[in-house]
Amino acid sequence: MSMVTDHDNKINHNRTATSLVFTYGTLKRGFFNHTLMLDLIRTGDAIYHGVYRTSDKYPLVCGPYRVPFLLNLPGATGSHPVTGELYAVTSRGLARLDELEGTSRGHYERLPIKLVPSDSGGVDVEEGEKMCAAEAYFAHRSYAAEMWKRNGKRGYGVYGEKESKGYVKRKDRPQNLTFLEQIGAFLSSCDN
Repeated sequence: MSMVTDHDNKINHNRTATSLVFTYGTLKRGFFNHTLMLDLIRTGDAIYHGVYRTSDKYPLVCGPYRVPFLLNLPGATGSHPVTGELYAVTSRGLARLDELEGTSRGHYERLPIKLVPSDSGGVDVEEGEKMCAAEAYFAHRSYAAEMWKRNGKRGYGVYGEKESKGYVKRKDRPQNLTFLEQIGAFLSSCDN
């Protein structure tokens, strides 16, 4: 697991962080795609802001290959406040994240989300107190409801070591199907 130092978090003075992005899965520290976040930090295109959680309950589930999906179904029964990491990201960094998340291919959608620092202890936060507006990559609306059903309408509060067990790296997945086809196959399968 790579540690991010204060020096790594210095953003290049000729760029400005333009968006706050909430990461809840493989982009977090200690997970496979965090190398992209480290690269963005190194180039001055991202700054780590800490551990946050969603102010509302959201379904966080795993799809094919134990890929995590946050579903834009706030308050759904069986969902939880989701814990993740918050980054300030430049427009150049955001373009790289959008590419990884397949926003132009219908894999994920980058949408607004409200967060609170995780140190608020699970206590309800009064309106506006310590609340922060950011964006997160949600499962695309074209399959989100089916993904929720396929997971038995049960979600996680965090994508951790247990939840990620069995994760298959992109390069090790079948190359003869697109990711959307892999999602479709997962949704039509019966085994949990």
